[in-house]
Amino acid sequence: MPCSDRSLERGDPLPGTAGYGERWFLVEIDGAWGAHAFLQSPLDPALARALVTRIESAGIRPLAIRRTGRSANQRRAQTEWRWAAVDARVGHERVHWGVVSDPADLLRVPLDGAGGAPSTEPLICVCTHARHDQCCAVKGRPVVTALAQAYPAATWECSHLGGDRFAATLILFPHGLYYGRVTGAEAPDLVDAYLDGRIEPRWFRGRSSLPNVVQAAAAFARANRGDNRIDAFDYRSWTESGGVHTVSFNHGGKQLAVRLTESLSAPLLSTCAASSAQPVREFELRSIAPG
Repeated sequence: MPCSDRSLERGDPLPGTAGYGERWFLVEIDGAWGAHAFLQSPLDPALARALVTRIESAGIRPLAIRRTGRSANQRRAQTEWRWAAVDARVGHERVHWGVVSDPADLLRVPLDGAGGAPSTEPLICVCTHARHDQCCAVKGRPVVTALAQAYPAATWECSHLGGDRFAATLILFPHGLYYGRVTGAEAPDLVDAYLDGRIEPRWFRGRSSLPNVVQAAAAFARANRGDNRIDAFDYRSWTESGGVHTVSFNHGGKQLAVRLTESLSAPLLSTCAASSAQPVREFELRSIAPG
């Protein structure tokens, strides 16, 4: 059984599972991707390795992107390589776009986006990375197709985001909002909510710039208060004592303390390719109270 179907059957919780990334650097690689989208791609292998090393050494996450629905001949004819520098930190959200005519020039592009043009448009990235996990392609393609019809300029296929067991997975920039178990029928409504400044909690995994514990605490607070605005819960602090995490938020000018614990699940196969079952982190709410 595919890993995403096993996850759904088990009822693996979504909140608190978003991969970490405060800043991202996206590169358009319009061709087939191997298990590693940069290193096994139409890019020269030495160039690709130097580019990934440069991005990761700066504490930034690299992500390959490409348009959907293009023919093999169209992909082979790529003559420009678009790039996007994304800052997903709370209060710093922004996207800068640029383009180079020689992929070697990507090694000289300022990673903070200073050489690009700022954009106020959303950026939708749907994982369709088949060589990494079959679930990403099987469940991701209907989603990216539906979103490309609704939001053609904003929608891209992307490489591995993490959480294959939650396919289809996608991320909305610049806020870095991770979603999982999205379907093609539901995806446009999810983006509509984003454009309206809201999170859709049914499929929300967390915000990439926040630690997993804080993501989970925010989800518990959101459900408790019924407030799905993106910035409704302003993260202030996180402490841990005796196995209990206390995460503090400012909500509507008042302090809110969320207490939660974490445990390890029963061993599970988290990807289709996994051969050894391993436990994953899960979070349980203890209390929510003022202060």
